[in-house]
Amino acid sequence: MVEAVLLDLFSLPANLQNNIQGLLCNILETIEKCSSIPALFVYVMCCQRQKGEKNGEHESLLPALRDFQSLKKRLEVVRAPTTAAALYTIKQRLDEKDLSIVKVILPTLRKDSMKVYIDHLFTSVYQFEFEDLQEASDCKNLQIVERQSEKQIFPTQDVALIRSEIQMYLESLPSLKGQLTILRSSLIPDDIFLHGFTTRTGGISYIPTLSSCNLFSSSKRRDPQVVVKENLRRLANAAGFNPETFHRVKIDHGNAVCVMGKTEPDSYDGIVTNQKGVTIAAPGADCIPVLFADPVRKACGAAHSGWKGTLLGVSMATVNAMVSEYGCNVKDVLVVLGPSVGPCCYKLPHESAKEFHRIDPNCVRQFDSARPYIDIRRATRVLLESGGILPENIQDDSVTDQNQNITFCTACHPDKFYSHFRDGNNFGTQIGFISIKD
Repeated sequence: MVEAVLLDLFSLPANLQNNIQGLLCNILETIEKCSSIPALFVYVMCCQRQKGEKNGEHESLLPALRDFQSLKKRLEVVRAPTTAAALYTIKQRLDEKDLSIVKVILPTLRKDSMKVYIDHLFTSVYQFEFEDLQEASDCKNLQIVERQSEKQIFPTQDVALIRSEIQMYLESLPSLKGQLTILRSSLIPDDIFLHGFTTRTGGISYIPTLSSCNLFSSSKRRDPQVVVKENLRRLANAAGFNPETFHRVKIDHGNAVCVMGKTEPDSYDGIVTNQKGVTIAAPGADCIPVLFADPVRKACGAAHSGWKGTLLGVSMATVNAMVSEYGCNVKDVLVVLGPSVGPCCYKLPHESAKEFHRIDPNCVRQFDSARPYIDIRRATRVLLESGGILPENIQDDSVTDQNQNITFCTACHPDKFYSHFRDGNNFGTQIGFISIKD
């Protein structure tokens, strides 16, 4: 069932935009009469043509809508200088109300370009239906007709212009929740490596569980790739790396490792490189983003270590890749465990807890319960030390030095970090990143 209707009047001539009351009445009358559009909310997208005109300046339209009492409280006119700005504002309204199924009514010539905007600004969480808005030659009569099935190829140069418009608009948005903050370890020498762990501040993601510097997009979340890309651009500017040479692991919750410069696996949770200027990263939203640095051989790595990856030894697999590919000595490798869910909060079913108990009984608290508390950090440290990493070369602030402020519990600090455990399926993601300086 359609949850909202979007009327795209953005490209209508100026004389019609200035006298839009009549248009609205005609269209809304059609919507009310058309049982195939049982929308709860109606958004009208218009071009902001006059200086000083603001979004939401539609109070003057309301008297003309007195015959549409059922729609008046559910209608909003959004005026903006660009389609990207108008559509992004409407996306915010949809997200505020948790709406996902939208009927788009628009002029035929706008259909292809609108689909490009939607493909970039929305994810698969949303469903869009399209109907054509046809104007008679005298511009007085409007008619809604079913969308034609013919598929046309939209010019590549027009797609590029739309992408540029979207990018410029997103770059103009203010940062949310304060300035961008990067946590750095004193264990990793900053004269050789550029590294850090992100927090949730300083980006443009506005959905509460994703706000604000979310750095991961998926088809199941409401943050599109373009927003994550803008968050990454802001991070890159603040940290000093090139976002065009940025590589993030492709999570599989396993122990596969990608070696930069070789064939990239379809999925992997560890990544290593000895190339200067290439930034590698691992995400985390309870799972541990782990960074590795060898200042002797000048090589580095990053790993995503959730409970499955921890049991499979992804951290040591990353170290072993550095040893085999770059000739690193295990005793030279420095390891930093980033923000992740702590043993204070994290629970697993008893069967999974048994595996951690085998690694070290101290990794499990309340072992006899149905869902014992698990310390995936301790398990990671034990496995690393068993593989030859020196204890003093592992930074885990939860046991070494709380003042380092790196290994926070993500679930315990909602103001600083995202947490799948705490926030549910529509959660945001922070990352740990590292590169070798030029």
